[in-house]
Amino acid sequence: MDGRPANDTTSPWMPFENRRRARDEKREAVLRTAVQLFLEQGYHRATLNEVAERLNITKPALYNYFRSKEDILFECWALGQEQVDGFIAAIDGSRQNGLGKLRALVHSYAETMATDFGASLVRFDPRDLSPSNAKTVRAAKRGIDRTFRRYITEGIADGSIKPCDPKMAAFAIAGSLNWIGHWYQRGGELTPDAIADDFAERLTEGLATATVNKRPIKQPPAPRTKKSAARAPTTKKK
Repeated sequence: MDGRPANDTTSPWMPFENRRRARDEKREAVLRTAVQLFLEQGYHRATLNEVAERLNITKPALYNYFRSKEDILFECWALGQEQVDGFIAAIDGSRQNGLGKLRALVHSYAETMATDFGASLVRFDPRDLSPSNAKTVRAAKRGIDRTFRRYITEGIADGSIKPCDPKMAAFAIAGSLNWIGHWYQRGGELTPDAIADDFAERLTEGLATATVNKRPIKQPPAPRTKKSAARAPTTKKK
């Protein structure tokens, strides 16, 4: 014993929860920096040395948090997918008709495409991932497509959406939304929310039946997750 009181706060050892929180924050800082660099320069051109330089740390320090560059790429994608999974779960739990769910999905998806992690869903190539991770990404993409089709089908059944081919309608809507991840730039004339409002109305008004009154889009409550800090909206540069 060194004679210090048991409650001495000068101990160099951080409590476990504080250490874990500090590690999580550093890990998220790596991801935020990496995803910005990958979007700016492309995955293959960007290097871990550049990521480390932006964070003012050494390259070996990155391996305290991630095993490889590909591991970072997959985690960036996973954070974007987590956003999508969260708002789909919230919309599924709502009591809206098919058209209402579709509009809420378009709105939330458009906002997500205006974030760096959201853009990673459409800007990163699954072929740069391991076979296992690439399989996970492809399955998630199919899941998003099925959700668009499901809401459209529900809308046709409940009379809020005109009879149409759910597959073709879903492709048209998702294609427009995914392109936001390519062209959106911070500081433009429109905010992500304004873009989402416009797309939610523009991409669904042609599907709505004449008997459906246009109401303000009801947004589901934002899901709470452990990675919410890493999901703060960021934007990409050219």
